[in-house]
Amino acid sequence: MSATAGIYTLGCKVNQYESEAIAEALMRAGITVCDPTEVCSLYIINTCTVTAESDRKARQFIRRALGQNPHALILVTGCFAQVDPAQIAAIDGVDYICGNREKLSVVRAAEALLAQGCKNERPTVAVSSLEDAPFEAMQITRFGRTRAYVKIEDGCEQHCAYCIIPAARGKIRSKAPANVIAEVRALAESGCREVVLTGIETSAYGRDLGDYRLGDLLRDLDRETGIGRIRLGSLDPSLIRDRFVEQIAPLASIAPHFHLSLQSGADHVLRLMRRPYSADMARAAIRRLRDAFPQAGLTTDIIVGFPQETEDDFAESLAFLREARFLDAHIFAYSRRPGTEAAGMPGQIPEPVKRARSAALIAAQDEMHRLLLDEAVAAGDTISVLFETQQDGIAQGHTPSFYPVRVAAERDLRGLELPVKPIGHDGQSLIAVCCQA
Repeated sequence: MSATAGIYTLGCKVNQYESEAIAEALMRAGITVCDPTEVCSLYIINTCTVTAESDRKARQFIRRALGQNPHALILVTGCFAQVDPAQIAAIDGVDYICGNREKLSVVRAAEALLAQGCKNERPTVAVSSLEDAPFEAMQITRFGRTRAYVKIEDGCEQHCAYCIIPAARGKIRSKAPANVIAEVRALAESGCREVVLTGIETSAYGRDLGDYRLGDLLRDLDRETGIGRIRLGSLDPSLIRDRFVEQIAPLASIAPHFHLSLQSGADHVLRLMRRPYSADMARAAIRRLRDAFPQAGLTTDIIVGFPQETEDDFAESLAFLREARFLDAHIFAYSRRPGTEAAGMPGQIPEPVKRARSAALIAAQDEMHRLLLDEAVAAGDTISVLFETQQDGIAQGHTPSFYPVRVAAERDLRGLELPVKPIGHDGQSLIAVCCQA
């Protein structure tokens, strides 16, 4: 019987991509990849360290995996492993730890441990410095019925006051354009309908490649791969300048959905966070996108309760949220991350205040989401939907602008892109009928 591996992934889309690359490498090595809730020969935990809660979840899963199989091999990689390998090594039962420089080394380590036939008495710690680290060569060939995440960039150099990620990921490094194009072309030829280009700082793609930037990559992907739809990961508003928008607006494959990593609508808070833009710069970015893509769906992230955030600051963020008409927003209360500047800042906001501000923003965003759904129904336009899931006679998918859509369907619509007409909504998704049999 072949060895089995469960991969448990925490955190961002970059980690999801890297876990898929690890899974494919395991399968090439003859190791069967299973759901991590199953009893497996070995477990790989791909960690996040954005918050203390992320670290806790990684430790918890290590112990849960050993509870499922006390003899299982435990291999830990990712951002938590890069930043604090000693804390992971202190957990009984861990066999191997590596960071973010050579994540695929977990596959070679797994093979060596399986050949060894027993667990290590002490964990092997193979965490290397990220100084001058190259972009690790990875690619994927598998995808869901519709969509694949493709990592194009690693590292971040912004050093925002709340964020540990520069220490966990190192400097900006970009995947060679030819390699991105080849990977996306192969996915498209295998039937993939949509790719999401992702990175730790996607907007920074190409800063280490001379004059070649993200807009150039999008142009070349549009020309050379045959992919139906390209979405972008989180974008810094400072990227959205005239030249970039002029480059991407004519491209047929660019989905008119943009996720802006806003974080706050108040200049005072943005300065405290060390973000490289002002609220007015973000407003200008939104105007540029809406002028070039009239049907654009915009989504965002907002942190509330950042140290020293005043009631006036919060009111500015709330007003910005309503003005921007975001389709969706990931709103969360600030939590201290040890090792960051913000953790030691004076003026920490009491938890009840953070919860109240978060609840108010979420309520305002829910109201805006329903308003935008109302407008889509009232417009009466036929829209295209790429269907992703189907259960109990209901197919679900997204429009190019990322509006969620539900359709009653007897046949399996997964993987199909079809025209639909919205007839209502349930507060979360548009309810529509297909315009073709």
